[in-house]
Amino acid sequence: MENRNHDNTTKSVKKRKKRINRAFRTVGKFLVLIQLLLTLVFLAFIWRLGMIPVKYVAGLGAILLVFAALLFTLQAISRGKAIISKLVSVIMSAVLIFGSVYLYRTHDAVKDISGDTLGTQVNSMLVAVRSDDPAEKVSDTSDYIYGVQHAEDGSDVDKAMEKVNEEAGTEVMTAEYGTLNEQAGALLDGSVQAIVYNEGYGGILDEVYENFQSQIKIIAQYSIESDDDTDAAIQGKAAEVNVEDESFNIYISGIDVYGPVSTKSRSDVNIIATVNPKTKQILLSNTPRDYYVTIPGVSGDSKDKLTHAGIYGVDKSMATLENLYDIDIPFYARVNFTSLITLVDAMGGVDVNSEYAFTTNGDGGAVISVQKGLNHFNGKQALAFSRERYNLAGGDNQRGKNQMAVIQAMIQKMMTPEMLLKAPDLISQVSDSVETNMSMDQIQELIQGQLNSGGSWNVKSMAAEGTGDSQYCYSMPGTALYVMQPDQASVDAIKSEMQAVENGEILTTE
Repeated sequence: MENRNHDNTTKSVKKRKKRINRAFRTVGKFLVLIQLLLTLVFLAFIWRLGMIPVKYVAGLGAILLVFAALLFTLQAISRGKAIISKLVSVIMSAVLIFGSVYLYRTHDAVKDISGDTLGTQVNSMLVAVRSDDPAEKVSDTSDYIYGVQHAEDGSDVDKAMEKVNEEAGTEVMTAEYGTLNEQAGALLDGSVQAIVYNEGYGGILDEVYENFQSQIKIIAQYSIESDDDTDAAIQGKAAEVNVEDESFNIYISGIDVYGPVSTKSRSDVNIIATVNPKTKQILLSNTPRDYYVTIPGVSGDSKDKLTHAGIYGVDKSMATLENLYDIDIPFYARVNFTSLITLVDAMGGVDVNSEYAFTTNGDGGAVISVQKGLNHFNGKQALAFSRERYNLAGGDNQRGKNQMAVIQAMIQKMMTPEMLLKAPDLISQVSDSVETNMSMDQIQELIQGQLNSGGSWNVKSMAAEGTGDSQYCYSMPGTALYVMQPDQASVDAIKSEMQAVENGEILTTE
């Protein structure tokens, strides 16, 4: 009797274990099926991103699917609970969810900086009083006379004045001036107690009035947004370029602000990258910011500094350089100081070759020692190196060469397979401070093409030269400013090398 009861108990335990094992196998299969579904979603997002070549996507997909099949088989044949394989499946599912979210956000970040998304132009309008004025905010200026001028940014001045009146609690008195120069002079000599002007013109005022920024105090800033039709005006030409097979020019513009890249501002960095994707040749050509040139569609026969063209829009800077070098520039990439710091740091720093040893002040006034030859810079050091001109014998000319040295170092590092695979993350990190009219498809084609073909790029740098002079400028009439008269021989030499790249010739970098 006892043996019969023992046998029944044993059979009952075995049945219970079998039911539990079947339940665990069912749970395991369910977890693997979820993992398989998430694998397909992950691969779909990689395909949507469009930057990884098909052969790599196929290889990764095969590995992930084989791995999922292996886990499924383990669940099916396991006679136990197979806890480890279930844990692995859960971890893989979590990784795939994270990767899918990352790829989704990266795609949107790339689209945000590309020419597919027409953005807004931001004009930063400032309210300034003299540095010794007791007013600390606009509400303290209700009885002030405001100096205004509508020759530049008239509608933005009106919008800014609406905000001034709102904060002052009354409609303040205004005095109209014909030029920015007259407006600023009226503030400094006490004819008016406050002025409203576009921050983009602040650098020009520093050229006219020594230490202008130290003589004033900013008590308000208004960001005035408007539709930016710059991309729409030039996108047609850009869309026709096959970036995988055709040579093309990119205008790299560095604006002198830390805020949004869409802020209207002077262009302190003016570099043309002439690219031949078939021969892997890149020519970087720097044009000094003070080059004395005409601005097509703006200045007529009058001349101005190249840097001032940026105030009227990136398309005007492009037209100015097209006119100078007799070329077509279909693309632009616009960056500000913030993006340079972020991008270099995201790349783990860059190795920059300096022609000279010198010291410069970095962020917070810290002294940075630059040695002749190779230097490893982080983002803030690279920016300080790019901006220094006073401690260099060549001044602006050498500063332009240093800026190209930084860009050259960034290109060479970016073209490595490791960095190309990190490109989506890098773009995501700087999406708020970079803009380009290159389409999403063209960005994808460039990265895919390099990952497919591999190999290194040959990068050569050249710089236009000139002689210092003092001349009247279109953007600041009535006042002679420092300019650089172009050296035609250096311009012609750059033209020749640009043509060589387009013709498929291999550049000599000695």
